[in-house]
Amino acid sequence: MEREKLGSRMGFILLSAGCAIGIGNVWRFPYIAGQYGGGVFVIFYLFFLVIMGVPVMTMEFAAGRASRKSIIRSFHALEKPGQKWHLHGYLGMAGNYILMMFYTTVAGWMLYYFYLMLTGQFQGKASSQTSEMFQGMLSSPQILLVTMVIIVAAGIFICSIGLQKGVERITKIMMSLLLVIIIILAVHSITLKGGMEGLEFYLFPDFQRIKDTSIWEIITAAMNQAFFTLSLGIGAMGIFGSYIDKKRSLLGESVNIAVLDTFVAFVSGLIIFPACFAFNISPDQGPGLIFITLPNIFNKMAGGRIWGTLFFVFMTFAAFSTILAVFENIISCCMDLFHWDRKKACIANFIIITALSLPCVFGYNIWSAFQPLGKGSTVLDLEDFIVSNIILPVGSLCYLLFCVTRFGWGFDKYIEEANTGEGLKIPRWVRFYVTYILPVLLLFLIIKGLI
Repeated sequence: MEREKLGSRMGFILLSAGCAIGIGNVWRFPYIAGQYGGGVFVIFYLFFLVIMGVPVMTMEFAAGRASRKSIIRSFHALEKPGQKWHLHGYLGMAGNYILMMFYTTVAGWMLYYFYLMLTGQFQGKASSQTSEMFQGMLSSPQILLVTMVIIVAAGIFICSIGLQKGVERITKIMMSLLLVIIIILAVHSITLKGGMEGLEFYLFPDFQRIKDTSIWEIITAAMNQAFFTLSLGIGAMGIFGSYIDKKRSLLGESVNIAVLDTFVAFVSGLIIFPACFAFNISPDQGPGLIFITLPNIFNKMAGGRIWGTLFFVFMTFAAFSTILAVFENIISCCMDLFHWDRKKACIANFIIITALSLPCVFGYNIWSAFQPLGKGSTVLDLEDFIVSNIILPVGSLCYLLFCVTRFGWGFDKYIEEANTGEGLKIPRWVRFYVTYILPVLLLFLIIKGLI
């Protein structure tokens, strides 16, 4: 069976960036930047993105492009006889499924909030009522189930149309709209009365806040964010590597994707901080920021219903772009492993992913007594912990060791593949860094994440 290919380089960049751009960029990046000293955190984040995120991304792309296969089969194709690197493929595959077990539900929340904003259901509501609406959504298994099934069905349907006609075409439209919407929202936020204070908080390094939190905490948080923002280690990037030609070198493409991903995370902060400061609301942590704080802000804003609707369209697109990319990875894996055609892989995975997403849906209501990580935790927290703290960094370490050691594919073959084509080349002197220093940084991240 002839391997499908992407129709254009732009399709490849937007698909890969779409996979990296997710909910974590939008609510995690601004909040963590605020917590760890604004501009100081942003500088460290960019530094670690360049020295950790981009090199590992080139490795995942190289393994995908050299093998022309999805995660499990790519190791089969590249490893030496008798080696066991392909076992990491099964871990990566599990990572894709576990990620979708909660991501589909959270994308459903975004979709539901878009509907609430569009139909004006927040208008005239007091702060306490917005908080009750969020709790009301979580405690309703019906709402969470219906929105999750809509998301899964839409994602699988687009994947079933095909790589170029479905996944690539829809992602191009969605990502282009996403970029336009966030720029409009950011310009509007910055021009709000009092918005400049939020901008100062976000962009200017505040060394007083470094004194309040240790420099090591800031460095660890920046490392974490730089790394997880790119969705590395589970073959979600490798799959798009397997769909592209050899016209461009992989370092240049990885830099483009990292820049797009960072741009969205950065601009999210330009939307959120000025708006919070303009209405004297503290930029809260986690889900509360998106689902409680921001609806309150949109309520007080002139034309807030329009701005709120646009914001949740953007959030839905950010979540859905990741879902499409990971679904494509899962479907491609099933086609490689079981020799199914695309339609069969799609039908099977619609059933599997819907069933696997149920624990997260029920974790907020029917099964809320189950608190796996201690009081107040949910099924989602457990699933997120497994993916973010174990599978992504361990998977990335596997890709790294596979590409740089003689026990794997080997540095020479990796660099030859990565440097094939026009564009930025990886210099040979990085060999020492990627072989001896980068693995230590990744090990540090893994141990810190588990502690």
